[in-house]
Amino acid sequence: MKAPRLEGLEAEARYRRERLEIYRAKGYGTGLVTEAGLRLREREYESADRRLREAQSEAGNEEPVERRV
Repeated sequence: MKAPRLEGLEAEARYRRERLEIYRAKGYGTGLVTEAGLRLREREYESADRRLREAQSEAGNEEPVERRV
């Protein structure tokens, strides 16, 4: 059973990754994205992913979540 904190961090990292992917796709389709917006979403995802990996390391969890970007 996973700790609630890890579950929350996993959900946040997944959400941030999905938002980044959607924003990138939007750029291909409509082109209505900005570099600043893209960088913001990249930073948000990287921050969430880093927090998740740190928490997994502290918990001794050797199963890192797959990182896709």
